[in-house]
Amino acid sequence: MSKPAHKIADINLAEAGRMVISLAENEMPGLLKIRAKYGANKPLDGARIAGCLHVTKETAVLVETLIILGAKVQWCSSNIFSTQDHVAAALVKCGIPIYAWKGETDEEFVWCMQQTLVFQDGQTLNMILDDGCNLAQLVYSKYPQYLSGIIGITEETSSGELILNRMFNAGELKTPCISVNTSVVKAKFENFYGCRESVIDGIRRATDVMLAGKVVVVSGFGDVGKGCASAFKMFGSRVIITEVDPINALQASMEGYEVTTLNEACKEGQVFVTATGGRQILTSNHFLNMREDAIVCNMGHFSHEIDCDWLNENATTDRIKAGVSRYTLSNGRHILLLGAGSPVNLACASGCPSFVMSNVFATQVLAQIELFNNKAKYSIGVHSLPKKRDEEVALSHLEKLGIKLTQLTIEQAKYLGIQQDGPYKPNHYRY
Repeated sequence: MSKPAHKIADINLAEAGRMVISLAENEMPGLLKIRAKYGANKPLDGARIAGCLHVTKETAVLVETLIILGAKVQWCSSNIFSTQDHVAAALVKCGIPIYAWKGETDEEFVWCMQQTLVFQDGQTLNMILDDGCNLAQLVYSKYPQYLSGIIGITEETSSGELILNRMFNAGELKTPCISVNTSVVKAKFENFYGCRESVIDGIRRATDVMLAGKVVVVSGFGDVGKGCASAFKMFGSRVIITEVDPINALQASMEGYEVTTLNEACKEGQVFVTATGGRQILTSNHFLNMREDAIVCNMGHFSHEIDCDWLNENATTDRIKAGVSRYTLSNGRHILLLGAGSPVNLACASGCPSFVMSNVFATQVLAQIELFNNKAKYSIGVHSLPKKRDEEVALSHLEKLGIKLTQLTIEQAKYLGIQQDGPYKPNHYRY
């Protein structure tokens, strides 16, 4: 398979990329501690990892950590708008094969994924690090001949986890997988705390709108929706939640939010954020009932939470600036669509903060180590990272925040029926 050594926007951006990677490293103690703990033993020696995940400064620290641990790595982005071109340039400058640039077409997005499958020496991938199951689905549908050589897949998102579970239930899955999203330090930290900070960042950078006093509709009250709703509440917005799950709806109500249907909320909202993991959440009926210049954006993994196709086919559009389109509807009103429906924190800003991504990416690295070094332990299916690994990731971040952990006594541990050094909670515990 003949292919270019890399394809990015501009190699001349490498110096600027290295500067921001250095800043990110300082905020990512989890990955740095993994390098220090495991680097000498090279637990990923022999791993050929094809990665499909947003090419950001935080991902650069992840990629370089995998290489320090012995892996060969090739990388593409999991979203056509999320690549930070200066970061991609910095990685290529170090000899890492990157196939990503901001503003890819859908066809270029697939081409970039294809470039990660075969390495320059002719060997094919044997591990996948995925975000939304994009790369795994490509291999399963177009390159099934590579499946026998794949040891395992680690998946970043709830959307990707859903796809993998669907494949398993249909008898189509042929590889052991670990869903990083089921790890507490991912679901409860990136999804809640990371989105709580970055959703505001994306909307403000795109629109400069004042959020205090605005009516904000958040669709979905899972961990991402909870984080988004909390952010808007802190900024003084009046937040309305829409939900299909009665448990989440009850939680939202008891947090003080109004809970109603989108058919009702679409008439009131001034800002709309989808965070369901589903599809076709905001559709034509909602658009046509929205207030003038309502802001519409997504925080779920896939853009199809918003019916962007209907907007493109049935409304005229003006590009205000990169990531901001103003649609004129048939009724004469306008809506602002941010990031073409892609996650607004990445399409219009820089994604979640480096510190919280350190939690997530440290979990990704440990999941790769688990699968690559324990082939007999993991059957075909979708697994969770062992609780002890989850706690290891959390522990690696405490010193950075000046946290002093209380130590159980022998008697206390015996009473609780656990070891002094954990795991401290059973797998079914909900944090």
